[in-house]
Amino acid sequence: MKSAARTVELLEVLAARGDRPARLQELADELQVPRSSMYALLQTLISRGWVRTDITGSLYGIGIHALLTGTSYLDTDPRVRVVRPYLDEASQALGETIHMGRLDGRDVAYLATRESHEYLRTISRVGRRLPAHAGALGKALLAERDDAELPEGPYEALTPHTRTTHEELAADLAGTRARGYSIDREEGVLGIVGFGFALRYDSPAQDAVSCSVPVARLTPSHEERIVVVMREVRAKIEATVPAASGAAVHWR
Repeated sequence: MKSAARTVELLEVLAARGDRPARLQELADELQVPRSSMYALLQTLISRGWVRTDITGSLYGIGIHALLTGTSYLDTDPRVRVVRPYLDEASQALGETIHMGRLDGRDVAYLATRESHEYLRTISRVGRRLPAHAGALGKALLAERDDAELPEGPYEALTPHTRTTHEELAADLAGTRARGYSIDREEGVLGIVGFGFALRYDSPAQDAVSCSVPVARLTPSHEERIVVVMREVRAKIEATVPAASGAAVHWR
């Protein structure tokens, strides 16, 4: 069991580094394991495609099998399959970037994205993670929970607009509950405003959809249009998701 946990921790460290490959000693130090044990683990994972190394054998990064496994997760998730066509619908109606995300601990993981074709647009990717307190998707989902469940602050500031205290976030979530959707005004990314809508086919909601718009393109009338369309899309998604049956798999 200890070996399995160490393997998962190593893969998570490499994935979090993105395009910054790691050296053997860095990984050994971060995971607090002997250099020789880390080297043996890396070689095993390289042979199976979970880790890759450069031509010198001194730099390590996440391997292609991590991508293949992640793709399998998306392809087999029934919620993602249901939501995808409605992301297309929202994207066509609004011309903006549309996301689906899922709450994972203190973060939101992006499961599907439809990017705007406008010159000014948000740049996102499936698999991206964003702290839940700093984005429209996350705040829409946090608002579905009691404030007592919020972790204590201070929270990480991604921009000068990020709410970093428990009190600030709780007040913002109260506004989200009152209006029925969240608003992220440059809290996660400067220059981007997001509108998030929790999908209540689970209780509490685990998934949400959002629309992201560059500030330069957001007018009051466009904001009103976004809210109308996204509310309609949410209603369609919630009406389409099949009711749980005895044969359904209930993932935790």
